[in-house]
Amino acid sequence: MTGWPLGDVLQAWRARMTPGDAGLATYGDRRRVTGLRREELALLAGVSASYYTRLEQGQSRNASPEVLDAIARALQLNDAERAHLHVLSAAGQPRRTTRLPYVERTDPPLADLLAALGDVPALVLGRRSDVLAWNASGHALLGFGIAPEAPADPGTRPNMAELVFTDTFQRDLYVDWPAKARAVVGNLRLVAGEHPDDAVLAALIGRLSMRNADFATFWADRSVQACASTDYDLHHPLVGRLTTTQQSLRSLNSPDQTLITCTAPAGTASAEALKLLTLLTAPTRTAA
Repeated sequence: MTGWPLGDVLQAWRARMTPGDAGLATYGDRRRVTGLRREELALLAGVSASYYTRLEQGQSRNASPEVLDAIARALQLNDAERAHLHVLSAAGQPRRTTRLPYVERTDPPLADLLAALGDVPALVLGRRSDVLAWNASGHALLGFGIAPEAPADPGTRPNMAELVFTDTFQRDLYVDWPAKARAVVGNLRLVAGEHPDDAVLAALIGRLSMRNADFATFWADRSVQACASTDYDLHHPLVGRLTTTQQSLRSLNSPDQTLITCTAPAGTASAEALKLLTLLTAPTRTAA
């Protein structure tokens, strides 16, 4: 790896593509690399091999949007990866003085919406996946075993990214845990690209990389993933198996904050399981 974020991700994406994926003939030649060579990618992107090499090595940090789009097409990137490529390139430009980390507070309109959702499980996540607030149903579904009032205090707020990798309940909750874990890591990588100077976020990623082998493995593959709408099969200790659609809604007023909702189609067994969970936890739960 180069130590230059854009170069590192370009190397990783180049390594995952074979000449066959790109429609290139190899004529049986013996290759020292499993993926595309730099000169092959440069040819596909329509740039010189020397320019692409300088870009990957961090010696040229002023790639135009058109060049980045050409490289994205050559690498067959999806929309999230293409956007991440542009973000990393912009991060290499001179920046203003880094601001000190700030304490996130739930955007008032989001707090009002959270309250209005009633028994629909929901929570508000901050930039770094800290739980800023959750309603009672959201706590019952995703925060089982954590004090309902924990998000109210910045010192005790649970971090959903960290919980997915370190909390036994989260591991058991997601039937396909690796899929959830990859989604969490892919989203963290997008956020890290958007906020390269966030020391608290960097510390979270560093801590998980050092202490959790699964996180380190997923982080190393350089994948990115925008969390929008995904169906997850869950196994909750109180209501058993159910499937929910987790949707992420970004606040326009506070774009670093995201409202996560968990729903199931009306009349389905999963919808009934959510209703049962509400009934089972109603006597002891309080909204945060």
